This record gives sequence, structure tokens and C-alpha cells, in this order.
Amino acid sequence: MTETILVINAGSSSIKFQLFLVAAQNEVRRALRGQIEGIGVRPRLIAKNTEGEAPIEEEWPVSEVATVPQALDKLVAFLRERLGTLPVAIGHRVVHGGPDYSDPTVIDDGVIERLEKFTPLAPLHQPNNLAPIRAVRARQQQLLQVACFDTAFHRNHPEIADRYALPEQFYAEGVRRYGFHGLSYEYIAGRLPEIAPDIARGRVIVAHLGSGASMCALSAGKSVESTLGFTALDGLPMGTRPGQLDPGIMLYLMSEKRMSAKEIERLLYHESGLKGLSGISNDVRDLLASPDPRAKLALDHFVYRISLFAGMLAGAMGGIDGMVFTAGIGENASAIREAVAKRLAWLGLDLDLKANADGEARISREGSRVACYVIPTDEELMIARHTLSVLQAQRANAA
Repeated sequence: MTETILVINAGSSSIKFQLFLVAAQNEVRRALRGQIEGIGVRPRLIAKNTEGEAPIEEEWPVSEVATVPQALDKLVAFLRERLGTLPVAIGHRVVHGGPDYSDPTVIDDGVIERLEKFTPLAPLHQPNNLAPIRAVRARQQQLLQVACFDTAFHRNHPEIADRYALPEQFYAEGVRRYGFHGLSYEYIAGRLPEIAPDIARGRVIVAHLGSGASMCALSAGKSVESTLGFTALDGLPMGTRPGQLDPGIMLYLMSEKRMSAKEIERLLYHESGLKGLSGISNDVRDLLASPDPRAKLALDHFVYRISLFAGMLAGAMGGIDGMVFTAGIGENASAIREAVAKRLAWLGLDLDLKANADGEARISREGSRVACYVIPTDEELMIARHTLSVLQAQRANAA
């Protein structure tokens, strides 16, 4: 029977999953993707395979799927019924690896304990990433689980880029610029030689634009700078997060507005960004469709900040040869790409309006000094590949 690897990306009320077949050439091939959504509210599973068959749907009473562990039990039962066996390994996206982890890591109780310490640095993500890991440990402790970190791809930044201008003790304790969305950037770096060989070894800015958004400077395929830092609050404005702020604002909110740490956390993670600016929605699709001037303000601000950070990243590399848009907004919102490209014309980006509107891979004109591409990302595939590598290394060591 063909072995499989399960990839899990868990949220507070959903579990997104993909199942990969382990191919004969030590590669993985996607077989199934889906999610269990509405956990604790209206739980249901939706999945579809790669053969184009009708989606599979199941629903359960709330009492049966009120928690993430219960949802995981349903997922395991679904896979066992469909495959007749369990995966040989599970790969998990874990947002923050802190200073301890720079490679895919086999999960044990000690690893979980250390990863819990980074929860204050990623309160939206870390607890949800760890919940299914604990559930699997409790039920199938022998099953190999591998943590793949969003911070890992950026861990080889030069120290000058990693540092904040704070006393040494804070850096030693782990207060440094980590960067995030690393699995996405790693995938794009791997795809560039195939899709855009003209810029793959050059200086490339990748804009990962989704509900969470950031940008990365790639030099010869390696991350040298990122817009995100210690936490996922830095850099670009996002769906509900504000992006870069003057730290004095935090002091003002505490001293003058008498806001508690929890109140500030809620403001910064849930009420700001595109949602806060527009007062309408955190979804770019809603804002693009809205005639409300506040929607336009939010989108204009988003584009403006992208263009500002593009200049910063170009400065980090001493110039720019190419730009890549990826993730939900970057891949699908041609209007946002066009607006950004217009602001970056000074860098030498000459957009092909038709290619951009048609969603082609290359959206810059022939002769543009900066080549521009749209490349769909695939973080789950990166997790599956990393998990397979760890599994193979374990087997080789045991042989």
C-alpha cells in the first residue's frame, strides 16, 4: 500500500489538511485536500481529490465536534475509512520557532513545551498550531510528527538585519527580527529557476499578500531581509493587523487610554489593518467592490505601504532585478498588483496591463528593467517535502 503524509494547518475553528502520496522517486504527490470548519458552531468536513471528482462533505452535531481534538478524531476516522490506514507521518505548520528552531523538527513533549513559550509572540497562531499536535501525541504517540516553521527560512539573515537597537541582553534572550511566511518564500525561491530563470539568481522582492501579508528580499534564492520581525504585527498592514507602528503608540495606549495588555492585543490582532481603516471588512474583495471612500482609503494605504517597503528591500539588496506576487491577494487581485506596479515604475517595473488582467505568469513588458511575475505559493507542499525528508533520515539512521 502506498504510504501517505498528512499536512495540517490548524486555526481556532478549523483544521485545513492535505494528504500526499509518497511517490517512488522520494517525492510527494498531492492526493486530497480539505478542511473541517465550524468547529464548535456548525462542524463539517469538505474535501476533494485531485481527480476532479465531486467534493466530499460530512456534517456532525456540535456536541460531537466542539473542540479541535474532537475534529482531529473525525479527520482520523475519515482518513482511515478512505485509506484503510493512517499516514506514516504528519507535518504541521508552526508559525514561530523562536531562536531554538531553524530546521524541520521531530516533535516530542520537550519540543511542545519549548514552542509554547513563543505563544505571546504569535497569539493568533501558535496555540492553534500546537492543539492538534498535542491531540495526536495523546492518541497516537508513536506517529511521527514534524514541525515546520514559518520563521526558519529567514534564520540565516546577517546579524545586522536581525538586530534591534536594544541592549545586548534582549538579543541574547531572543528579541530579534525573525520574519515569517518562510514556507511560502522557500517555495517561491524553489520555483523561480523553473518559471523565471532570468531573475532566479538575482535580487528579487517577493510580496506574500494575503490576510496575513509580508514581503521578503531574496538574493540568489536566499532570504536577506523581511518586513516582519519579532512578531507577526510588523511590516505591512494586513486584514486585521496594523503593520508597522511607532512603539510610542503602545505607551500612549497604556498611559493615556489605560488599556490593558489584553485590550491592546485585541486591538492589534483583531480590530486594525484593512478592517480598522475601512470600518467595513478585512477582505480585499469586499473593499474592491465597495463604493465607500473608506474602502478606497484602506486599499490605497495598503498599496502605499507595499511600495514603501519595496524601496526598503531594494535598498537591502543594493537594487532589484525582479518582483513576485503570491498568496491570496497577490495571486488574484489584479487591481492591487497594477496599483503597486504603478508606484514602483521608478524602480524600472513596466507592467503589461493585459498580461496582468489575464492572470499570466509574467506580467511585466518585454524590456522591463524589473521583471515581474505572479507565482502561486504552496506551503503545504513544502511541509510535505520536509516531513518526508525527516522520515527518510530517521529510517536511514535506524537501518
